[in-house]
Amino acid sequence: MSVLTVALDAMGGDFGPSETVPAAAQALSLLPKLNILLVGDQNQLVPLLQQHTLSSHPRLHLVHASQSVSMAERPVIALRNKTDSSMRVMLELVSSGRAQACVSAGNTGALMVMAMRVLTMLPHLKRPALCSSLPNLHGRHTVMLDLGCNVNCTPEMLWQFACLGDLLAKHVHAVSSPKIALLNVGGEVIKGSKLVQETAKLLASDKQFNYIGFLEGDQLISGQADVIVCDGFTGNIALKTAEGIARFFYSQIKAPNEADKVKNKSNTAAEIQTSLSVMHPDHYNGASLLGLNGIVIKSHGRADRRALSNAILHAVAEIEQQLPRRISERFIAEHTYER
Repeated sequence: MSVLTVALDAMGGDFGPSETVPAAAQALSLLPKLNILLVGDQNQLVPLLQQHTLSSHPRLHLVHASQSVSMAERPVIALRNKTDSSMRVMLELVSSGRAQACVSAGNTGALMVMAMRVLTMLPHLKRPALCSSLPNLHGRHTVMLDLGCNVNCTPEMLWQFACLGDLLAKHVHAVSSPKIALLNVGGEVIKGSKLVQETAKLLASDKQFNYIGFLEGDQLISGQADVIVCDGFTGNIALKTAEGIARFFYSQIKAPNEADKVKNKSNTAAEIQTSLSVMHPDHYNGASLLGLNGIVIKSHGRADRRALSNAILHAVAEIEQQLPRRISERFIAEHTYER
C-alpha cells in the first residue's frame, strides 16, 4: 500500500489544536507515505498551521468542521446535534473512503456511538470493543480488551472480544499463537463470577484459541498472556489504575534532586527513568475501537503531541495489516457467534 491516509480530529482531547497540529507534523515527518486529513475549525487551525510551517505541506489537508464535541457532552446528544462536528466529519471521511483510518482524543462515548452510526458494525459482531496494547515485562505487547465500551457483557460478547484480540495480536504484533487469558479475581478454576466462569468454558472449548486460563490484576504486564479479556467496567478500572501508578513512579524518577545527580556518578536515576519510560501511557497511546467497518483509534484525552503521534502510527499499522478485513473474514467464516 503506497499511500496511507489518516483523518485526525483536530479539536478533540483536553488540549485540542495546540497538540493535535504539532502531532500531525511529527507523524508526517516520521512516515513519508502518510497523508493526514486534519479535521476541525479552520479559523482556529489556520494560524497554528502557519506557526508550524504546515500551511502548504503537500501531505496535510485541512477539512473544515464547524462544531466540536466537548469531553463532558452526553453521547446521545452529540450524536443528535453535532452532525458537523470534527469527530463526525472525521468518521465520515473513513466511511466515504477518503481516509483509511481515523484518530481522536475526544469524548470516548460520543466516538463510540458516532462510529457505530456512521461506520456500522462488521457482520456478526454484537458490539465494538476498546482495545489497547500494553508493554509487558518480556519486551513485547499484551493486548487487553474491553477497556470501557461495554460495561455489561455476556459470555458471547467476551468470546467475540477474544477473537478480536487474537487477530490484533497475530497481525499487528506478529504473535503466531497468542496466549489468551481471562482477567479474574484469582487463578483457580473455581473462582470468578458467573460471567467469567461461562466465558472460560467458551474459550476453553474453542480449538482456535490458545487459551491459558485466568490472570489476576497484578499480572497484567507480566507477559504471561498476549491477550487479556474482560468486561469494559473491569478493564477500564484496571487500565486506569495501572496508568496512574506508572505516571506516579515516572514522575518521581524523572526529576531527581540535582545535587543527588552530581553525587551519583553511576547515573542510576537516569537509567531507572529510561527503563520506566516504556511504561508511560504516552508511549503506548492509541486504543483500537475494534469490530467496525473502518479503523478508529481512540487516544486518551490528556495526550500531548508525542502521544497523539504514537496513536497515528498505530492507526497506520492497522491500515497496513487491513485489520477490519481480517476480522470480517474470521467472523463470516465461523458463525460460532451464535453459541
